[in-house]
Order: sequence, then C-alpha cells, then structure tokens
Amino acid sequence: MAKNAHPQHSSRLGPAQVGPERIHAVPPEKSAYRRWFATLNPSLQLVLLQLWMPTFMAVMFVLCYVGAFQSTAPREVPIGIVGQSSAVETYQGIADQAAPGAWSFVDVPDEASAQEQVRSGEIAAAYDVGDNSLIVASAHQAQAANLIPAYLSPLLNPDQPPQREDVAPLPMGDVGMSPMYLMLAWCISGYLAAMFIGLMGGPLRRTTRLLVILAVSFVLSFITCFLVSPVLGAIEGHFWQLWGLGWMWALAVGVAVNGLSYFCGRFIAAPAMTIFIFLSIPASGAAFPEWFMPEPFRWLNNVVVGSGITEMLKRLIYDVGPGYSRGWIMLACYAAVGLLLTLVGKRYWEWQRVRRMLRGKTTMMQDAQRASGQQHEKDREEILDDFGLRATTQGIIVQQGPARPPRETPPSGSPGDAGVSTDTTSMWALGGPLEQELARPDEGAVGRSDEETLGRSGEDRADEEIGRSAGTPPAGEVAPSGGKESGRPGGS
Repeated sequence: MAKNAHPQHSSRLGPAQVGPERIHAVPPEKSAYRRWFATLNPSLQLVLLQLWMPTFMAVMFVLCYVGAFQSTAPREVPIGIVGQSSAVETYQGIADQAAPGAWSFVDVPDEASAQEQVRSGEIAAAYDVGDNSLIVASAHQAQAANLIPAYLSPLLNPDQPPQREDVAPLPMGDVGMSPMYLMLAWCISGYLAAMFIGLMGGPLRRTTRLLVILAVSFVLSFITCFLVSPVLGAIEGHFWQLWGLGWMWALAVGVAVNGLSYFCGRFIAAPAMTIFIFLSIPASGAAFPEWFMPEPFRWLNNVVVGSGITEMLKRLIYDVGPGYSRGWIMLACYAAVGLLLTLVGKRYWEWQRVRRMLRGKTTMMQDAQRASGQQHEKDREEILDDFGLRATTQGIIVQQGPARPPRETPPSGSPGDAGVSTDTTSMWALGGPLEQELARPDEGAVGRSDEETLGRSGEDRADEEIGRSAGTPPAGEVAPSGGKESGRPGGS
C-alpha cells in the first residue's frame, strides 16, 4: 500500500458502519508554516501563540473607548418643559435650528412630575419656564448635570441663564464613579473565573464548573464590597445589599462566559472581554451619559450588563434611576442564556474533540505544549547533570559523580563562599533536609539489602555497575545504620 494510503473515515458514517481499521484517519500533513513554526524553541512557540491577546486588547481599547468617547455630542436628549405645552414646539424649533437632532423636548405637567422623571432618568433634565430653572440630578448622571446647562442655557434663555436646581446631589467628596468601578470589579470576578475554567477545565463536569464559579463569585464579591464600603468608605452603608447584588451579578456573568467557553475554546477571552468590558463600559452610561454616545453604543445601553448593574447601584446608593426591575430582568436573561449554552455546549465540545481525534488533527497550541513538556524534561536532566546529580525512577535526586563547576555563583553564606570544596549533595545544592532524608537509613530495613533500602530500580543498579567498571563510586550509596558495610566503595 502506498504511503498515507490508509482508508479515510467519513464523518457521515456512524461507528456501527465503520470497521475498526477505518476509525482513525492518517494525520494530515502539516503546512510548511507549521513545520517551520515547530522548529522554534517550544517556550517561544507558546509565547507567540498568546500574542493575539495583547493585540486584540490594544485594538479593542482604541475602537471601543477612543472611538466612542471622541465623538460624544447630544443626540435626541430628552428635555422636559414644565407646565407650558405650547412652549414645547417653540423650544424644539429653536433647538433644531441651532443643533438638528440634538434635543428632544417633551411636555411635563408639573414640577413634581419633572423632578421624579429626572431622578429616574426618564428625561435628562427639565426646564421650568415660570421659575427659569433647569432641574437636573447629578447623582443619577453627574456628567449630564454639568454638560446640559452649558448646552441649553443659550437656547432656553440667552438673556438670563436658567438657575440650576439639583434634585439629587451627590454626597460631599463623591464624584459618582464608584458604581461604575464596582460594576467593573464584579464583571471581572465573574468572567475571569469562568474564562480560566474554559481554558484549563474543559473536561470538568458541568456541575463542577458551576460550583467553582458560584464559590469564586461569592468570595470575590465579598472582598470587593468589603473594600469599597467598610475599608475605603467610598459607599456608606448597604454592605449586605451590595454583597448580595454583587454575588448575583458576578455569578450571572460567570455562567454566561462558562457557556460561551464550550464554543470558543482558548479564545474565550475575546468574546468575554468584548461583551463585559469593551462594550459594557462605554455603553453603560456610567462613564458618560448614554444620550451623548454614538451608535451602536447608545443602543447597546439597553442590553449590556454595565447599564443594568450601575442603575441598580444608583437606586441602592443614591435612590435615583429607573429601579431594580430592569436590572433583575437583564441578570436573569444573562444567566438563562449561560445555562442554555452550558447545557448544549458540553456535548458540542466533546463532539468536536472526538472529531479532531478521528481526523488526526492537532492544534498549534497542542503541539507547542507537548514539545514544551519534552523540552522541560530535557532541560531538567541537563541542569541536574551540570551539578553531578541525577533523578532515579522513584524521583529521588542522588549524586552520580564529581560535580561540575556550577554555572552560577553560589549565594552569599553558602558553603562555596568559604572556599571549601563540597559535593553537590551539600546544603546549597539540595537544601539540607533532602540530603539528610537521603542519608537517613530506613528504620524498617532490617534484613533487607542496601539496594532495597534505597529503593533502587534495576536501571539504577545497572548504572552503578557501569560506573564501577569505570572506577567511579556508585551514585549516592549509603551504608545502612547498624549493619555491616556492603564491601563496595562507599559514596557520600
């Protein structure tokens, strides 16, 4: 049969239709690039294969942060006009002439309604024509409370700027950014735990993966809330409510990322960071008002976790925002999608794994990891050999002959500093306790040979015979305590 002429397995045939000799396909020949890449140092291969992540992060930071915040401007910002419905069209005409598409004026029946709508975020601000005052809520959106008066004053009353009335001021020393950073900490707690599970815990059972995410989110949400509230004092009170809210959100984010990891493999960091960091921050409305953000970030405010978390936090801390219902619905949706992906993803991951096995395919990462393991074993043997040591089949490190000069200067205070010639089983080479453990006779070794006491394998004894014939003392031989000498040249 010609080379590589093994029958190929068809993916359309089930196991019952294929003979045992046709199950496994001949591994396909690797491309020239992969053959060249395999000649590199295995550690360098692993480094190069992970460079996609800093590249991805640099590109996404520029696209999502610089791209979003460099083009901020008012876009259909809802502004209430109190008590004068006829004035709505007048002000709308003035605004459209000055800045088309920037402002959207709506009628508000009275001042109390205006204040409530501003506090809830239904409208960005409200103008009371009779009092010539502009109602804002800095606790709900601090940037909007500062920007909107500057934009609207020339349009509403150019002769006498409206008086700014803040119905929900921030506490002294609070700039309103704590909810955003706490939201970011909760998202990171959830998605990083699930991301590492996806990278290194693929074969784990679904229950095990979910329990790990549950425990990690529980602990990390406690740590973040403890630091934010009692330690730093950034948020006064509400510790237990914060912890419960943080745990639920970190858990929901972790479950969602866990479901995605079955389909994304080692590249799970890309969708996880895109959804919960790069898109969530600019679209959340926490860093900048969503009314000022360009598309698609303004629309994404309706679906990203950042908006759901920060609005719940603002309601808890400052008693502003739309309330909790929107956040709980969003949390439940993310958790439900994650559980659904977890349910079907496990089977999909197993099917993909078997499919690759049957086709004889490997990834560049698998080849690099395998080569790295082999290289590490080789490096370990060479390092031990440089110090006149070797590892037995039982994993015990023993002396195999005169030590070569060490490649590095011994640390200060080591036996080598005193100018005394020492062997490589000294305190410096093996740390002392290991040397003593090797030299300590086995208390239950009565009646056994010295080779049995040291637990040497046949391979070790063969090495000693070769060394004896060459006139080299046996490696690491120790005379049993209380017994007669073996009659062979003793090493120590």
